[in-house]
Amino acid sequence: MQKTQPLSLRRNFSWTFIGNAVYAACQWGMLVVLAKLGSPEMVGQFSLGFAVTAPIVMFTNLQLRQVQATDAKQQYLFGDYLALRLIATGLALLIIAGIAFSRIYPWETALVILLVGLAKAVESVSDVFHGLFQHRERMDRIAISMMLKGPMSLLLLVIGVYVSGSVAWGVMGLICAGTIVLIAYDIPRTALLLGHPYPILQSQELKETQQADTLKPRWYFRKLGKLAWLTLPLGLGMMLVSLNSNIPNYLIENYLGGWELGIFAAIAYLMEIGNRVVIALGESAVARLAQYYAAGKSILFVRLLFKLVGIGALLGGAGVLVSLIAGKQVLTFIYRPEYAQHTNLLVWLAIAAGIRYMANFLGYGMTAARYFRIQMPLFGFVTVILAVASLWLLPKLGLIGGAIALLLAAIAQGVISLAAIYHALFALNKRTSKI
Repeated sequence: MQKTQPLSLRRNFSWTFIGNAVYAACQWGMLVVLAKLGSPEMVGQFSLGFAVTAPIVMFTNLQLRQVQATDAKQQYLFGDYLALRLIATGLALLIIAGIAFSRIYPWETALVILLVGLAKAVESVSDVFHGLFQHRERMDRIAISMMLKGPMSLLLLVIGVYVSGSVAWGVMGLICAGTIVLIAYDIPRTALLLGHPYPILQSQELKETQQADTLKPRWYFRKLGKLAWLTLPLGLGMMLVSLNSNIPNYLIENYLGGWELGIFAAIAYLMEIGNRVVIALGESAVARLAQYYAAGKSILFVRLLFKLVGIGALLGGAGVLVSLIAGKQVLTFIYRPEYAQHTNLLVWLAIAAGIRYMANFLGYGMTAARYFRIQMPLFGFVTVILAVASLWLLPKLGLIGGAIALLLAAIAQGVISLAAIYHALFALNKRTSKI
């Protein structure tokens, strides 16, 4: 019988980091393949497909995976999460289809947008199964799924583009790869976990609830409505996060032009190295944080959370140090000499990234404490700061202004997140003191 017991935090982090690294490398490889086999217009179609669909899908996903992973008391079953995800994903596809064929885009571009939406829809369904893996602290299964899907997606995209010369056929490869992994790996591994209840709490009521959980979606619409209302602020917040990542790019292209946008985007992409570590460690730790908070173990919660924040500070400090000492050499080696003329931009982006790493870890703490409703106004406020700062600083300081705007937004996110964590701990200590 295959083991279904939780893995240690260290092993979960290792698996998550490897899975994210492989998947991110394959996604980057797709852009390289399109650039080599096709034209800049093909790369633009592919990128536009993801730019149009990302905010919609991130909204309708409602961050159900994180809610599911932190549901330490199991207020909802897997079937509830699956049912809501299927409904929301169907809604996302309708919106994407409406935008794609609204006569804004040429027919071929509209088709690519719709196919990217289908690929993201398959990915969203897999995401719910990954939520159960994360809840059971089996990040190895998520990593294996990603390591299967990433190379397969890249291979099928290469074949589709090479044979047809069309981005649309390449995106069809992404849909096929996601569907194969969902059916052949995600669903069978989820069935195995559901057959072995995970005794987070030992009450007889919970054991009976776990035993009743199945792979089938549960169409209890009153309960689905409660779950949707609970997660709606998270969906809106993630939509704002998606828009945030594009605000400086929109304005740089408008004020400074495409050349400067290319410089900024290429250098900013280097910050994703540290962000992958943050995602891997945060996703590995969020279920454990949720269990500590649900059990009233505030000291363990704080200790683990601030270890994570400390790691974020170290990652950011290392990035700033490398940028100061060897920034010019790094940019010349990875890109070309013209990028090395912007080492100051690299330093500012590294500082902003370091603050963002720490703020993102605090965000995992808020999610673990199930502080969901504050996240929508939080990211709304951050969006306003980023937009205003970008409009003010870009015309005056150029690309450096864009980096400083990102820094100001990250500071605001970190300060508000820290205040929310303090409030959550105060409420927890007040509640436990009454018991």
